[in-house]
Amino acid sequence: MKIRTLMAAALVALAPVSAVADEAIIVQSTTSTANSGLYDYLLPIFTDKTGITVNVVAVGTGQAIKNAANCDGDVLLVHAKPAEEKFVADGGGTARTDLMYNDFVIVGPAEDPAGVAGMNDVEAALTKIAESEALFASRGDDSGTHKKEKALWEAAGVSPGDGSGEWYRETGSGMGATLNAGIGMGAYVMTDRATWISFANKQEYGIVVEGDDDLFNQYGVIPINPEACPSVNVEAAQTFADWLVSAEGQEAIGAYEVDGQQLFFPNAPEQGS
Repeated sequence: MKIRTLMAAALVALAPVSAVADEAIIVQSTTSTANSGLYDYLLPIFTDKTGITVNVVAVGTGQAIKNAANCDGDVLLVHAKPAEEKFVADGGGTARTDLMYNDFVIVGPAEDPAGVAGMNDVEAALTKIAESEALFASRGDDSGTHKKEKALWEAAGVSPGDGSGEWYRETGSGMGATLNAGIGMGAYVMTDRATWISFANKQEYGIVVEGDDDLFNQYGVIPINPEACPSVNVEAAQTFADWLVSAEGQEAIGAYEVDGQQLFFPNAPEQGS
């Protein structure tokens, strides 16, 4: 309980402080949903409807899952489906539901040293980057994006770790910090599209690889299991998860745009009447 209290003090509160304490929840979340501004748009709608305050801990997916397993939250919202399913199977969550999707892209400098601009075969593009030893900045933080990146390198038959510290640079940081570092060193970076659209420091960078089905990026929502974590605010957590996948929540997710571009596409299973 002490750990949870200390964490709560460090959270970014995204709802009115007037809500009563026992109607507040902590969401362990991936950084992309926070960096994109989605919560700033979405959570006030939910709070106005329910009176429940939602506080978000935005970290990489791997860390978010660890935090949830340590009972430091009420709901998990991340984007690494195999790890999410394992979390539920291990008893950490009550159930996982598809929530929304977007896609990953690779961004790079205008000079495009690996010659990958316009490619829609991500494995072939990664192979060209590795063969040319063009700089590539990886989050290296066990986030959902990093997990996906590693799977794509493996599918391409490339071991980027062989170039670690040389052409392959691991930042150990979040998506925004990795984009800043990558742009600073002229490196290619894989990012979720929502973060890229919202990212302000693009300079001369642009999307160079996109459109491969393997770049699909699914998000899921999981209430944390009160049998494993008695501190969970069960009713409020379930209310939030149910609202996200409801017709109203899905419509709100789909309506969120930045610069006229939709960032997330709702795809929760249809709820029964």
